[in-house]
Amino acid sequence: MADKKIIAVVGATGAQGGGLVRAIMSDKSGQFTARALTRNPDSEKARELAALGAEVVAADVDDPATISSAFEGAYGAFCVTFFWEHFSPAKELEQVRTFAEAASAQGLQHVIWSTLEDTRNWVPLDDDRMPTLQGSYKVPHFDAKGEANALFTDAGVPTTFLQTSFYWDNLIHFGMGPRADENGNLGFALPMGDKKLPGIAAADIGRCAYGIFQAGDEYIGRTVGIAGEHLTGAEMAAALSEAYGQPVAYIPVPFEVYRGLDFPGADDLGNMFQFKHDFEDYFTGARNLETSRSLNPRLQTFATWLAENVDRIPTQ
Repeated sequence: MADKKIIAVVGATGAQGGGLVRAIMSDKSGQFTARALTRNPDSEKARELAALGAEVVAADVDDPATISSAFEGAYGAFCVTFFWEHFSPAKELEQVRTFAEAASAQGLQHVIWSTLEDTRNWVPLDDDRMPTLQGSYKVPHFDAKGEANALFTDAGVPTTFLQTSFYWDNLIHFGMGPRADENGNLGFALPMGDKKLPGIAAADIGRCAYGIFQAGDEYIGRTVGIAGEHLTGAEMAAALSEAYGQPVAYIPVPFEVYRGLDFPGADDLGNMFQFKHDFEDYFTGARNLETSRSLNPRLQTFATWLAENVDRIPTQ
């Protein structure tokens, strides 16, 4: 391990970071090893990563000194933020500033920043197609990430800007899977009309990131979008029908209805889906499937992901 290049992985016990740590540590002959950053090195997930051979270190994205220390001696870093823990674009921007300053101070040679579009470049704040949120954003959890890209550039950090897609794992963890009505009929609700939604298995994000690190300098300074498939809601419902062995009806929810649902962030997500719907050609085009598969030959389709995970999706 001593001669291997260290990749410091922020959020190593999460979906994206965990996938990258596993990808690195499963490649025994590879040139990299993983340093897993987590607030709680004693957690079950952290211990699982340590068992794979990863170096697990305590670091807190809200404590710049711990991030700088965790980046010391590393070749590169994978940086990701956790908007849904706090719903604050300002806090997200501050965390990214911490990453960029630490990466610059420690002389990292390659950073991958898991980012998204600043939708205000397509839908200005005075555009009433969708409501403005928190006073300054259209899709807060997108816009702040896109705004934060400049922090890496301005700090002179060699960075790849990785644009991800809708996690199919959201069907398991965030109540976005099919729901059974009183008669047991399954319906899959999604505010995408007849437009295609780029989606990906969360584990494949880490594998794609590993492919970018393996490519060396090729992707530094570039924006790379990844997805496993581009599917309409009806196509996703058809795949779900096949996986469940019973019909799953697609229910295209109006954006304004979704924005009004009673859960935190519904307005943000409603705007997000509308952005993906209204700018389908751009959004799917920015997430090239061939590029994704070249980075990660194990890239899953929705059907292959369902074959492994359908039993984990709650329907009640």
